[in-house]
Amino acid sequence: MSIETLFVVTVLLLPVAALSGWAVGRREVSLQARRQQQTSQTATDYFLGLNYLLHDRPDKAIEVFVKALDVDSETVETHLALGNLFRRRGEVDRAIRIHQNLVARSTLDMRQRGLALLELGLDYARSGLFDRAENLFLELLDIDMYQAQALRHLVDIYQQEQEWAKALDYSSRLEATSGENRANERAHFLCELAHTHAERGARDEALDLLEKALLVDRRSVRASLLSAQLVMAVGEHEEALAHLKRVEHQDLDFMPEALPLIVRCYDLLERKEELRHYLERLAALRAGVSATLALGELISQQSGLLEAKRYIVHELKIRPTIRGIDRLIDYALDGVSGETREDLQVLKETAMRLVAGKAAYLCGKCGFSGRSMHWHCPGCRAWGTVKPIHGIEGE
Repeated sequence: MSIETLFVVTVLLLPVAALSGWAVGRREVSLQARRQQQTSQTATDYFLGLNYLLHDRPDKAIEVFVKALDVDSETVETHLALGNLFRRRGEVDRAIRIHQNLVARSTLDMRQRGLALLELGLDYARSGLFDRAENLFLELLDIDMYQAQALRHLVDIYQQEQEWAKALDYSSRLEATSGENRANERAHFLCELAHTHAERGARDEALDLLEKALLVDRRSVRASLLSAQLVMAVGEHEEALAHLKRVEHQDLDFMPEALPLIVRCYDLLERKEELRHYLERLAALRAGVSATLALGELISQQSGLLEAKRYIVHELKIRPTIRGIDRLIDYALDGVSGETREDLQVLKETAMRLVAGKAAYLCGKCGFSGRSMHWHCPGCRAWGTVKPIHGIEGE
């Protein structure tokens, strides 16, 4: 091609190039304008939704926010936060609507979908729809998303439904996944299974489960107490004592729970002197007023009321308790009459009023208190944190 021809072609193409550039530029401007319009509309929708929320019209707000999602999928995080807010406020139905809408979207990436499934599962669990929540958490496990959270919520569901075998299985998986030490929890699940077997008369299976509980958590007081009760029921009091004496080393605070069974075993075995030595050691360890009162009763039987009274007075000087005072008044009432007896009766009634209706057990984690023993705290749902109260009004 000659230089002249090339020049002519170039001149002819210049208008075409200019026209093409103008067309592309116009299209870019059009796209940019459309994006700005969409962004402006999204912002308007959100301000409108917030306005509905401020005027306590959450249903209208949900409709606006869901509509905004159709326009811009980047608002997923905002929708998740909104649904979470509704759930925390107790408006679970509204939270479910938002999270269901998110899960139904095909435009979500894997992380967003996993988070939406997790939040919807929490909505269902909060509303008591455990079967639906369970299915969603299991789906998260299948797609390998939010494993620790899904396992933790599954364990919680199975506890509430008292499906102890599943709770044990998923608690073990959670421990392996998260690295958390859940031995205490797993030991309690084994104790629950053992209790169920014992109620059905399957004593040997129950004892095997309790042995596993102690292998999982050697400090499981509950496993020791249940084992002792099962063997006591068939007259194996020597073996029961071996189980009960473990409690002292597992958690001394629980000795008041074991002590009545220990005294009963020694009585049936007719080994009073050995019982006295054991109670003296517990009293020296300050294992609670129950040990002191049990020893006082034994001293009364063996050495007389006067010796028992002296012992209780000595212990009250070291560590006063209302239950100790009540026992001392009982001893003082013996053999007295008239006005002195009436005065002592008034004193005894006053002492009893001081502890009447007072809690005997306290959760060391959340502060829940009550008059009966709970292995699973009704307040914070922790295992093994409720113990006998120690002090002037307790042990």
